Amino acid sequence: MEINSFNQWMDTLAEALQRAESMGMSREVITRSATELGNFLAANVDPDVPENKLLKALWQQGTDSEKQALASMVVKLIDSKIKH
Repeated sequence: MEINSFNQWMDTLAEALQRAESMGMSREVITRSATELGNFLAANVDPDVPENKLLKALWQQGTDSEKQALASMVVKLIDSKIKH
């Protein structure tokens, strides 16, 4: 899947979050999965959009607990997008 904008990326993540919640996944499991996804993306993907480049740079500099916090904030951001 090609992501051409940050909004497109957020929409994709919103769909995934809604699916996870509909399957009964807890917020803790979702955040842990988001952290694992962040690790994979940081190691394997060269982002094209500036916002994702910033997220990757933050991810690469963060400790494990900072990465979990960043993943949690992204999940909250996506959740607020869904609810508005």
